[in-house]
Formats: sequence, C-alpha cells, structure tokens
Amino acid sequence: MLRFLSRPAVRLVDRYLPDPFIFVLLLTIIAAAAAIGVERQTPLAVMRFWGDGFWNLLTFSMQMLLILVTGFMLASSPPVKRLLQRLAGLARNAGHAILLVTLVSLVASWINWGFGLVVGALFAKELARLVRVDYRLLVASAYSGFVVWHGGLAGSIPLTIATEGHFTADQIGVIGTGSTIFAFFNLALVACLFVAIPLVNRAMLPEDKDSVYVDPKLLDDGSATRPRITRPAERLENSTTLAWLVGIPGVIFLLDHFVLRNGGLNLNIVNFMFLFLAIVLHRTPRSLLESLNEAIKGGAGIVIQFPFYAGIMAIMVQSGLAETMSEGLISLATETSLPFWSFISAGIVNLFVPSGGGQWAVQAPVMLPAAEALGVDVSRVAMSVAWGDAWTNLLQPFWALPVLAIAGLKAKDIMGYCLIQLIITGVIISVGLTWF
Repeated sequence: MLRFLSRPAVRLVDRYLPDPFIFVLLLTIIAAAAAIGVERQTPLAVMRFWGDGFWNLLTFSMQMLLILVTGFMLASSPPVKRLLQRLAGLARNAGHAILLVTLVSLVASWINWGFGLVVGALFAKELARLVRVDYRLLVASAYSGFVVWHGGLAGSIPLTIATEGHFTADQIGVIGTGSTIFAFFNLALVACLFVAIPLVNRAMLPEDKDSVYVDPKLLDDGSATRPRITRPAERLENSTTLAWLVGIPGVIFLLDHFVLRNGGLNLNIVNFMFLFLAIVLHRTPRSLLESLNEAIKGGAGIVIQFPFYAGIMAIMVQSGLAETMSEGLISLATETSLPFWSFISAGIVNLFVPSGGGQWAVQAPVMLPAAEALGVDVSRVAMSVAWGDAWTNLLQPFWALPVLAIAGLKAKDIMGYCLIQLIITGVIISVGLTWF
C-alpha cells in the first residue's frame, strides 16, 4: 500500500515542488503579506524587520557550510572510506540498503543533528556504489532519520530549559533532561520511530520499472594518486609530519573536552571534530585540500538561502505573527489535547522559522502560560514543541540542503517520499505525546 501511495506523492512533488531557493522566496512573500494583513504592520515596518534580520544567521550559516565541508572531508579520507565500504557491504540487496541507511541516520541524528545529516548522506552514497537501489528513496531514507534529532542528545529546547539561567527560568525553573530527553514518553516515541521509519522506507521501495538508479561511477570522488614531488613547496603540501603537528593537538583537545572536562556535543565541537580528524586521516595537506575542493561545490544553496530564512524569521517574530499563529491553535486546547496542539502549532511555525532555539523563544511565551492554566506538565509541552519543530523538516527543504548537496540531488527528488513519512510520523508522534 505504501509503495502505491508513494507513487502519486513522488509525482506530485516532482511536478510542483520548486527548487528550495524558489521555496524560500515564496515563504518570504507569504510571511510579509501575512504580517501586513493579519498583524496590521505597515509595508515599511515589515521591510525593516526583514532587512534588519537578514544577516542574523551568518554565524549559523557558516557552521552549516562547515558541517557539509568538514563532514565530506572526513568521510573522503581513506580510513573512513574503508569503514563505510565495510558497513555498506552488509547490505545484500536494495531492501537491506534502505533499512541500513535509515538506521544509521536515526542513530547519528539522535546523537547530534549535524552529525546525522552528513553521515546519513555520505553513507547513502557509499551504499549506492555497491547496491542497485532507487537513489531517490535511498537519500530520502538518509534524511528521514533527521526527524528524531530534537528528541535526542542535542535537542536545543530540552538542553535550553536544562541550563541554569535560561530565559524562562523564573517561570518554570530548571528542568533536567531526565524529564525531557530521557523521560519515558520521549524514549518510547524514539523507540517507535526507530522501528516505524525504516519499515515505512522499506515498504516504499519502488518496483524496478519505477526506480531511478545512479551510475556508481558518477558517485566516485576520485582516488588519490601518489603525487610526483618536483618542488620544495610540494614537500610541505605532501608532508604527513606537518599535517600531524597540527592535527594531533586538535584530537588531544577533543579528548580533553570530552573526557577531562566532561564537555558535550554542539555544532562547533562537531565541526572541530570533523576537521581535525580529517586532517589526521588524510595524512597530507594536499589530500585534504583536494577533498575540500570537491566538497565546497555543494555549498551554494546554504550560502544563498540561509540569509533569506533569517529575514523570514525576523518578520515572523518581530511582527507578532508567530505568536498569533501559536495562540490561535492553543486556544483550541484542553488539558488532554494541549501537547497535540503544541506539536501542530510548532510544526506550522517551523515552516517559517526553521530553528529549534529560535522557535522556542517565539512559542514559550504562549505555551508556558497555557500549560500552567490547564495544569499540563511543562516538560511534555516543551517536548511537544521540540517534536513539532523536527517533524515538519520532512516537508521544509531548509535542513535537507546539506544532504542534497552531498548526494547531488534536488529537493523534489526526495520530498515525495518524505511526505509519506510526514503523515505517518505525525500520527505516531501525536499519539505518543498525548497518550504515552
């Protein structure tokens, strides 16, 4: 049945979903029109919100570009290539490949969202080199695991409210991760999705006549050949000693961070880890730079689109539109249904404000008073917002950009399959948040 349903979904998305850049332009127009029509903001005010906020994600944009580039460099190093090849060798057929890439993506995304995006996409490419499988579904399966990130170890909302002095501490205090990430209802949800998502992806595997395959040669990043050294400068470029004099201290810093200082994962640490492991494993600066030149080709979408999303976020927040949307949906809630409506409202807001931390800043002033008034557990409401933020990433191509860049596909190639996952995971998460 899922294979039957996925066919029209894939055709629909392939025909009507534009390039992610067109998508962000349309969202900009919709957000601006809604701010003017609903919030009664003047066009000049909306333009100022947009322009003033346009560059607010520059740091984050650079972090995302580095996630793509450093992750690619690490995965293209000879030792990691061999590891991915061995792991991919476990897949004996197309069905095995779909299940394996989904599980790897789920585990990696639960650990850290940036790690999951890169590892899933790179592993999908490795599987496609070895197994004849529909490449669109393979990459969609790699991306679908991303839906669990906000219920995992790097979830920005549960980590925010577990931090001393967070912006709602006076209202709700500090809520430890034992009540959010490691609460029974959240772990049960994660467990259900770890079972359901791989099975749904496997069930959508198209018949051979409907499949789209990729030539493994097109996925080959090129094998490094031993360079012929003719100049003194080339000795430095191909010096293992030079690379390791810098790379090994970076690895030691990571050990100090995790072991001695008990530090956690964040986006900067993930990028640092990818970069310095890549320096060590590539062994020479020349090998690393050749990998960098290949990796940077896929970063154009990130560079141009993230500023537009920053502008949309500024319109939504400063005009009051995001708060109005949340209040409208929460007004329908009862004590039992508040987690469900929190989840739905967060999913809708996420289409315009695709940032977990930024979304909580927008929705917390609405959700927390509602939870208090209805006597609902605040930690469950916070996790409902977190899951809603993660859920509609299956529809919002913003977070798919690194995956698509690595895989060499377009959003329309994978979003039809993600649409089916959106519906099924939406039902599972809704039931889990309400009844678990």
